[in-house]
Amino acid sequence: MRAFIKSSSRQPQHLLASAIGLAVVSLAAPALAEEQGTLQLDKVSVQGEQEAGYKTESVSSPKYTAPLLDTPQTVTVVPAEVIKEQNALSLRQVLSNVSGITFGAGEGGNYGDSINIRGFSATNNLMVDGLRDSANMTRSDMFNLEMVEVVKGPSSVYAGAGATAGAINMVSKTPRLRESNNLQAGVGTDGYHRLAADINQPLEGIEGAAARINLMAHENDVAGRDQINYERWGIAPSVAFGLGTPTRLTLSYLHQSDENLPEYGLPAIAGKVLAGVDRDDYFGFRNIDTEEVDVDSFTAKFEHDFNDWVSLDTIARYSETDNRTVTTRSYVQTVGSGIGPGQYRYRSGSGNGRDTTTKLAINQTNLKWNFATGFIEHSLVTGFEVSRETLDRTNFSNNLDLSIVYDLDNPPGYYVGPRNKSDTSYLDAELTDHALYVFDTLALSDQWDLTLGARWERYEGNNDTHTIATDTDVELESSDEMFSGRVGLAYKPVENGTIYVAWGNSYNPSAQNLATSGSGLNVGNQDLDPEKNETWELGTKWDLLDQRLSLNAAIFRVDKTNGRVELDDGTFELQGEQRVQGFELGASGKITDKWQVFASYTQLSSEVLKAAPGEDQVQEGQALANTPPRSFSVWTSYQLPADFEVGYGAQFVDERNVAVATGDTPPQASRAKIDAYWVHGAMLGYQASKQLQLQLNVNNLFDEEYYDRVRTSNGTGSNSGGLVPGDGRSAVLSANYSF
Repeated sequence: MRAFIKSSSRQPQHLLASAIGLAVVSLAAPALAEEQGTLQLDKVSVQGEQEAGYKTESVSSPKYTAPLLDTPQTVTVVPAEVIKEQNALSLRQVLSNVSGITFGAGEGGNYGDSINIRGFSATNNLMVDGLRDSANMTRSDMFNLEMVEVVKGPSSVYAGAGATAGAINMVSKTPRLRESNNLQAGVGTDGYHRLAADINQPLEGIEGAAARINLMAHENDVAGRDQINYERWGIAPSVAFGLGTPTRLTLSYLHQSDENLPEYGLPAIAGKVLAGVDRDDYFGFRNIDTEEVDVDSFTAKFEHDFNDWVSLDTIARYSETDNRTVTTRSYVQTVGSGIGPGQYRYRSGSGNGRDTTTKLAINQTNLKWNFATGFIEHSLVTGFEVSRETLDRTNFSNNLDLSIVYDLDNPPGYYVGPRNKSDTSYLDAELTDHALYVFDTLALSDQWDLTLGARWERYEGNNDTHTIATDTDVELESSDEMFSGRVGLAYKPVENGTIYVAWGNSYNPSAQNLATSGSGLNVGNQDLDPEKNETWELGTKWDLLDQRLSLNAAIFRVDKTNGRVELDDGTFELQGEQRVQGFELGASGKITDKWQVFASYTQLSSEVLKAAPGEDQVQEGQALANTPPRSFSVWTSYQLPADFEVGYGAQFVDERNVAVATGDTPPQASRAKIDAYWVHGAMLGYQASKQLQLQLNVNNLFDEEYYDRVRTSNGTGSNSGGLVPGDGRSAVLSANYSF
């Protein structure tokens, strides 16, 4: 087996702030230059600089027992260098670099990132450092994250239940034995102000110890939608012991606090914004609507190398997310008594809110072992994972006067009528998960590798909902045992190329959304078996231009063979079938020493193969909602003379169905499409000195009006759909100071 060692050397993020940085520097214990300048540490530093760039050799999870080049699956890593050059702040901005990904609009209390990969939801398969993370928040800032890894295709064997689309892993910044201090200040259009700091110091007098702290304070309005504003701050200290030794311990803490105005977009029917509505209109109430999120997360990671062949690592995390959200949605009524042409009335539920607390305790332990059985070499990982996640939620209403009629071309933005806040219901939900897994890559010869993976999982969920008005309780529970697997065969005709074929599966239990929104589980489906999904993929990966540039291509098919469908009597059966197939192309790395590129293209053909009785004539043959047939993304940069650097990016998303139409859908909306769009961005960087770098980013260069987040409902006159506009043109100037 071509065993490999994952490098932890990465170019430091230049995301730090002047004012905050001065305070941090005064608190950081200065390390002696003589202690840091040992021969071994110099080698680590040089290696990190050499590897800085767009090309990534491996993923962070120990479950992947081969380098990316030899991994029989489509895996896209958005590296730190791309994130820095784009000044990408949110997870949504980072994932815009990966074709085949679309985003949903906030709906039904699912406040957080709503993400689809290859036509299927990945909302509940977000991970941080390989551990499943709470989906009950929006990843608004990357200040403590190094890079983002996207695994595509059914992957329950890696990520656990629900990973039909794949999984998204965010890799945290951790301490290193090389001193690096970075400060950033940014100003821009639309009220953009940012201060951040990344301070990493070896600890004097403690061999192999280092501490790191990341700080962030940020505010901005939304370009093209100036009524919407975001504010947040965060702190993330960490300390590591035993770096460079066989036994290592890393302790870290993260706190982030957000205060935002919720964004539900603009009212739309059949994929088109209603007549008279402009992009800069806001259909909420600024004096009522709010999104206040506080996240606290504690992580401990222990690693021990018994020898060159056997090692153990265990990582544990406890996190708590408090989310208070009040929303007046843009899903409005435009027909009815008292509503004239060009007018609307807010629907019931507007001004309602939720106080939510999510608590997650999770542990993952892996034993890694490299050994041989005869002529076959193995890279074996065995492990277990246990987790418990709870959701406590209070629903309340402000009891707004919703009889008032407004003009579509002049939404008020503020509410001036009576209101009377009262609680309406309480919900307690719990999810527990226990899993055992094993992964092995077998080097059958110098040219053939066989990758195997298996996971057994027990998934249990229950919730209790109390409705105040009727003084009633509804208790639900669900329990599933699932066995998922993955098989991949890779052939290496030459050392720098791989051709592979792979199969994998995944499961979607009824309870998978309980700890996110408290929804999904009901009387009709609590006893149903999980949905089943499987994928086949044939692909190839190549490292070219003296290993500087990585290319990949794959054709694939994903089948959901027993999707949940609701019958006319309100019960559910597992008889739905869906298919998504297509191909992907990707490139990352250096074309020349000065020219880098990060690009991907995805083509998808999606189809409902079998629908519920009564809907089969309408739905079967339709494409899946929010699944574009074609999407493309590219980011490229070039190092110019005189210490200048330029960058350019473009994203294309083809037109796609708003929703899968139903028999109740008006004829004009039966094949409703959202318009395709192109968005362009540019960057100009200047290395003013060894320590100071200036960077100008212009996003949405041509001020394209487009819609990148979708409520998957065609909408009617009594209940419109919703489209969230993408950000308009904006410019940000950042100063990065390293010392």
